[in-house]
Amino acid sequence: MLNELFSPDMMASAIRLTIPILLAALGAIYSERSGVVNIGLEGMMVVGAFWAAWGSFNYGPVVGILFGITAGMVLASIHALVTVTFKVNQIVSGVALNVLAAGISRFSSLSIFGMATTSPHVSGLPKMTIKPLAEISWLKPLVTEFSILIPISFILVGVTVWVLKYTTFGLRLRAAGENPEAADTLGINVFKMRYAGIIISGAFAGLAGAYLSIEHTGMYVEGMTQGKGYIALAAMIFGNWSAIGAMFAALLFGFAEAISLRRITTLVPYQFIKIIPYLLTIIVVSGFVKKSDPPAKVGTNYERGEG
Repeated sequence: MLNELFSPDMMASAIRLTIPILLAALGAIYSERSGVVNIGLEGMMVVGAFWAAWGSFNYGPVVGILFGITAGMVLASIHALVTVTFKVNQIVSGVALNVLAAGISRFSSLSIFGMATTSPHVSGLPKMTIKPLAEISWLKPLVTEFSILIPISFILVGVTVWVLKYTTFGLRLRAAGENPEAADTLGINVFKMRYAGIIISGAFAGLAGAYLSIEHTGMYVEGMTQGKGYIALAAMIFGNWSAIGAMFAALLFGFAEAISLRRITTLVPYQFIKIIPYLLTIIVVSGFVKKSDPPAKVGTNYERGEG
């Protein structure tokens, strides 16, 4: 059982399943570091998945990915408008966007493709193989025929660390989430920082959705996100709002999902294996695993007038 659990094929599957969770979790970090909770990640992934499939179907996978990112950013802009400008409750706004995204995607799929729940098959990006490493039997499943978005996603972890820790933009973004009053006093436009954080999170979530429809399944399927936006939030919390921590948490969730997709034992009913990712999410969010340390003002609307 352990050999199957930690086999190269299982590890490769876990990494593939990690990517959408990791990308959405990185997006959540930008939003929450700016002070805004983004429950709408799930909906942004949904619209990203649909419009990426549409773009890939008509113009190819590269354009499809750009469409997916743009769709996520558009939905994120709505979240930014209603929470930052109109100061609507951030949780309510995110939940409403998730419902809106599901409805819009279903209607668009029916109108464009003539099918309410699926799109036609779409082409993906060319697959990559690292030939020297592919000669090693244990590494072969990990370095053969993989999506270029996989290494890009891990590179984005490093980019996020650099942006948030070592750039002026990152320091201002974090200030907007930790102490917006002090940031405003120092001349930082808190509203712009929060808009930027939310829209960046939408771009990451849209890319995560695009990965699902273009690279993972080769088509848009209604419900294909399967709560990954919420799992990404759990990964962010487990990772203590840091990119490196979120990466390891996403790998854990990806591994749990890989286990749930394979019947590796007959000792435990298959239905119980299937709930592993969601059970792990509940444990993490409940604070059972570790004490989290969120940005001080996350979830709190900033009341002072802009400017």
